[in-house]
Amino acid sequence: MLLSDKYPFLTDYFTRALEAENHAIPQSILFYGSDFNAQYTLALEIARLLNCKGDKSDSCNCINCRWIREGTHPEIRTISRIDNKPDDDESKLVISIKQSHMIKEILMATSEFHRVFIFCDRDDEGNICGINPVNFQAETANSLLKIIEEPQPGVTFIFLTRYIDDVLSTIISRSQCFFVPSKERVNYDYSSIKGVFENYYNFERKDAFDISQKLQDLSNEYPIMSILEGIQNYMLSLLKSNPNMTNFIKHIEFVEEAKKQAKLGIKPANIFDDLCLKLIN
Repeated sequence: MLLSDKYPFLTDYFTRALEAENHAIPQSILFYGSDFNAQYTLALEIARLLNCKGDKSDSCNCINCRWIREGTHPEIRTISRIDNKPDDDESKLVISIKQSHMIKEILMATSEFHRVFIFCDRDDEGNICGINPVNFQAETANSLLKIIEEPQPGVTFIFLTRYIDDVLSTIISRSQCFFVPSKERVNYDYSSIKGVFENYYNFERKDAFDISQKLQDLSNEYPIMSILEGIQNYMLSLLKSNPNMTNFIKHIEFVEEAKKQAKLGIKPANIFDDLCLKLIN
């Protein structure tokens, strides 16, 4: 399926912007949502359209389009904690200040191409993930603000993330933000927490520690990550059925924080107590 068939609104928007007389495409773009592969594909498509020397069709085979499809274009750069690290950069967990300085040095030179910087993260298997306050920290983000706020002609920054709030507010204010819906079929399995956490939004505050204890008891049967993913899947199924209930988005973020705590080895009792107090009002 062509990208234009999967995301007609987004592809039409950027195509029309590029066809406009003043090429009115945002110079800083933020994509958010759960489908990072789709976000990255859209980012590369924007880069292709900005650099295409042919008819800008999906099948264009000009040199720039070929380079971008092959991942070899000299001016389309993925910036992550793994990609495009300076030789003396030993940081492994974050997009670093040294990478920020590298970008500024790159922009000091002229280029015949439209330069695109795609900011994202990668998991341990190398899969595309979103930036967040852990892997794209405020110090690095702030060091890029001037070149984002006053970009040179022929330069575009694209940020990929799960939630808008995972990106520094000053970058958000300088970017045009687009939600990228997932086209993947998702199995919202929450069997691990069924009967314990269903209808949690109707629980009373006084029940928070009792529910936390039941979740702790479940950890004798299921790994804690399975329980947290079950809770998150339940919330996602609720959000899918009730898209206007935006409070579920914040609740999903709370569970994401709990998953990070679990990876750090924090005790399940502390994780579940904290989570239930945040979710049960």
